[in-house]
Amino acid sequence: MLGSFHCVGMCGAIALTLPGRADVGGASLRYVAGRLLYNLGRVTTYAALGAAAGLLGQGLRLAGLQQSLSIASGLLILLLVAVPEPYSARLAAALGLSRPLAWVKNTLTHLFQKEGGWALYATGVLNGLLPCGLVYLALAGALSAPGVAGAALYMACFGLGTLPLMFALSLTGQLVPLRWRMRMRQAVPYVASVLALLFIVRGLGLGIPYLSPRLSAATMQAPATQPRTTHSCH
Repeated sequence: MLGSFHCVGMCGAIALTLPGRADVGGASLRYVAGRLLYNLGRVTTYAALGAAAGLLGQGLRLAGLQQSLSIASGLLILLLVAVPEPYSARLAAALGLSRPLAWVKNTLTHLFQKEGGWALYATGVLNGLLPCGLVYLALAGALSAPGVAGAALYMACFGLGTLPLMFALSLTGQLVPLRWRMRMRQAVPYVASVLALLFIVRGLGLGIPYLSPRLSAATMQAPATQPRTTHSCH
């Protein structure tokens, strides 16, 4: 939910210029539903990205690297906190994502000329693919989530946390004063750093109940195939 203020600063312009008009006497049901569909589209993309991260993390855990993965996730979050937001576009270009991102932006421009729930939902889906440091932070945490479904739920909860403020913004315009938006955006890196330290401490296996449990050697190993039991009457 704290990340909502980051979303308002980075994607608030999109939420404020969504197609469709409210009735003269107030927001119509179709208008409200359209804004909700846009935000649910973002959540859908985040959940799909989380499932992909969970699939990668699951493969690493099966190799017995769950503690190393937790530490790596924490270090990755700290690295992303240290990298300024404007460099996310440069990072995307270095990874060869410039052309797909150009397609996403062009499609968004086309969707803004359409009206209807499907267009608003598709706008939210594509909005979730735009470069965003906060999404990268969440994905780094999703790597350590338990299983593909757990990682998808982790990212879905991340998206749902940003939904109330973004939904209200799309309905009421400049809901939060700029001064408060700036203050809350400045707090996001500190919260992310605390999350990163929790991942690192958990991966160290310090024997702290719930926070940093010490895994046994049997737990660290991938499950082996059990031999079939043969029953005999003798």
